Amino acid sequence: MLLQPLRIHNRREIVYGEVWRNGMKPDYIVDGVYRVAAKVGSRDLFEGIWPIPDGVMLNSYVVLGQQKRALIDLVKDWDGALWTVFEQLDSLGMGPGGLDYIIINHMEPDHTGAMAQIVSRYPDAQILASEKAVPLIKSFYKIEKNVRAVKDGETLVLGGKTLKFFMTPNIHWPETMMTYVEEDGVLFSCDGFGSYGRYAGCFDDELGAQEKEHLKSETERYYANIVSSFSAFVQRGIAKLKDLPIKVVAPSHGVVWRKNPNEIIDHYVRLASYMQGPREKEVAIVWSSMYGNTEALLESIVEGIRSEGIEVHILQVPQTHASFVLEKVWRSEGLVIGMPTYEYKMFPPMYHILDILERSHVQGRKTLRFGSFGWSGGAQKQFDVFSESMKLDYKGCIEYQGSPTAEDKEKAYNLAKAMAREIKEL
Repeated sequence: MLLQPLRIHNRREIVYGEVWRNGMKPDYIVDGVYRVAAKVGSRDLFEGIWPIPDGVMLNSYVVLGQQKRALIDLVKDWDGALWTVFEQLDSLGMGPGGLDYIIINHMEPDHTGAMAQIVSRYPDAQILASEKAVPLIKSFYKIEKNVRAVKDGETLVLGGKTLKFFMTPNIHWPETMMTYVEEDGVLFSCDGFGSYGRYAGCFDDELGAQEKEHLKSETERYYANIVSSFSAFVQRGIAKLKDLPIKVVAPSHGVVWRKNPNEIIDHYVRLASYMQGPREKEVAIVWSSMYGNTEALLESIVEGIRSEGIEVHILQVPQTHASFVLEKVWRSEGLVIGMPTYEYKMFPPMYHILDILERSHVQGRKTLRFGSFGWSGGAQKQFDVFSESMKLDYKGCIEYQGSPTAEDKEKAYNLAKAMAREIKEL
């Protein structure tokens, strides 16, 4: 089941019941391999940008060899996560000093924020990371002792458990790597194959149909928000790992895929393909209106698209956060931008949205624009700059002074219908 928040009425933020943060037990994956995780709430924005209304999982993993023990990926001390993980490590007999290796797949602070506290608990543990991660450990946490770089394809023998390291840069920082347990086919994939959301169960086969659908949506939003810019690297990373007999995918965020690991891998292959296409035969309409004059044309656009049987996502900004806008735009072949001119330029909330889309490498969409202006236009000039930079397949604009005429509405319907027909025939 999805975890439900408890609202504290004298505070604006949402907090979650302690039961979901504490008292957690390690999740058994295979013999000698466990997930030690925390399920944190929604008070903060992920990366300081993206809302997480259903929270997020912070997953670390333990590999217990016959001679040595390794902790793979860490956590940020966020919402009690560190102490939740410490409790689980204690239950595995890994109290202070009971660890040989700390494996750092990725240096972003949601993975490593508690590194100093963990190193203090395990002062003799050797820290292994990619060559590019080593200077970041020093810069972020002032740690130099017992730090060693590993090479692509290098192995580490723990006794009955062999870890193999694969450099997978830019999924999604340049220093990122993945770790693989050769004997068990378990891939610790870091940010790759991850998602937002918190779930009562650990594994993909523990989710009901509603939870699976929610996970699919939160995977797409997670990908669009933090991974989409690096889609080419995702494709290269997946190609690099294609010959591995992967039996379990264990990401740093989201559920562990043990029943059908290819399901999440194939999903990421599809999400990465949206950069160049083909994309879904859908249209995202992103619109703003100051006094209702731009909104007055929206219905004609929607009707034109739907007349061809194409699904429409209608997203008003700034009322809809960029996180959710990007999710729908990323998957859609068509894009409609509706906005007025504001003081000779683009409506500011729409400028922000287009900046996010451009940064995320949204390119090549079949695109229309519509909008009103008062005493003067000007929004189109700025929009043209985005259109060129994003290599949009621009189909035209319906721009008008004041409110739209019947002729404007007819033109909008016809342009939208023609664009939708193109998408349908792809």
